[in-house]
Amino acid sequence: RRVGLRAEGRAPVREGALLFADATAGEPIGKVTSGGFGPSLNAPVAMGYVPTASSALGTKLFAEVRGQRLPLQVAAMPFVKNTYKR
Repeated sequence: RRVGLRAEGRAPVREGALLFADATAGEPIGKVTSGGFGPSLNAPVAMGYVPTASSALGTKLFAEVRGQRLPLQVAAMPFVKNTYKR
């Protein structure tokens, strides 16, 4: 299932990063498909695919970036609600 992800730190999570359910052990459960810095939120954001069991809003996941596992949280998409009217 495709989910939105918000990083808890300032480091951006890029395409191809593996997603884990645990900070130290375990097999990858998903993969980041796109990610970068979100200037509207002033924070890193990403999208990725995870199993349905791990796709609930607020679920804590970890992305492996440069050998470290960074904490992420499943977030609602779109990250910023539109403000225009039709």
